[in-house]
Amino acid sequence: MSARSAIEWTDATWNPVTGCTKVSPGCDHCYAETFAERWRGVPGHHFERGFDLVLRPERLGQPLTWRAPRRVFVNSMSDLFHPGVPVEYIARVFAVMLAAPRHTFQVLTKRHARMRSLLRDRRFTAAVYERAAADHGLDPVPAPLQRWPLPNVWLGVSAENQRWAEIRVPALVETPAAVRFVSAEPLLGPIDLIRAVWTCGSQRGHGLTASYVRWGCCDRFHGLDWVITGGESGPRARPAHPDWFRSLRDQCAAAGVAYFHKQHGAHTWQPPATGRRPDLYVNADTGASRAPGEVPEPGEWAPVWRVGKKQAGRVLDGRTHNDMPAGSDAA
Repeated sequence: MSARSAIEWTDATWNPVTGCTKVSPGCDHCYAETFAERWRGVPGHHFERGFDLVLRPERLGQPLTWRAPRRVFVNSMSDLFHPGVPVEYIARVFAVMLAAPRHTFQVLTKRHARMRSLLRDRRFTAAVYERAAADHGLDPVPAPLQRWPLPNVWLGVSAENQRWAEIRVPALVETPAAVRFVSAEPLLGPIDLIRAVWTCGSQRGHGLTASYVRWGCCDRFHGLDWVITGGESGPRARPAHPDWFRSLRDQCAAAGVAYFHKQHGAHTWQPPATGRRPDLYVNADTGASRAPGEVPEPGEWAPVWRVGKKQAGRVLDGRTHNDMPAGSDAA
């Protein structure tokens, strides 16, 4: 947990749970796992158990001690909806968020199905209000007057490519939330969000006609408020094609959705001043990468140079993109 965070789209991190397990390719080079495993077996260290799932109840009340409003990334070192986290503990986390309305809490998950199931369950809503009364002295609120979803809680899913966007985004838009967002980081392939939402309409009984999907709500991503993009960093980072970022930027502009580009990752597609040869080529359609001598023909292969996260930066076509969802005034 940190009262301040270097993550560009938040102000602080809060980790009432640490540790996780991998579920998709975006997890392969998890920064949180890499950090935690450095300390496995060190007696007395906070991460003595490495990246094993650990509940941290002693941290539950920490946001209540922060007086100034801030955006808080919940579980930057875990996933709140991991199957190993008990339902009653998740309710306690939500009770803290209910008791701290001055903060905006950003909850990001890859466990889309469990998130949707819990947050649509009235029994879970009741449990949150019961815990808020028991743990934080809030007066019990009669069920008809309970506010749900909580207005200061944003819910998001990670989507690293088209396949996972089509799996996770429909679950997100079916989840009650004040703000819904997608984190496309690390971005490992192109994503068409309209196509992801079409999956939502055509396979889940919304009865949407093709024209309504094209020109109606699904043309605006069917309830999404914010999209974050970023490349992968770290020693084993996979390169991202610049057109993947540009495409999501342009999709958001057309749909009136806030767009935030966090970083290019460890690679840049702008030739360094040294004039050195590209380190890799990346394919815009498949995400495959090749060494310079292995590229059969230019086509859709873009040259990239490995320069590190800091030098690669986050300027996209001459500007930074820092948009936040409408009405988000915290911090």
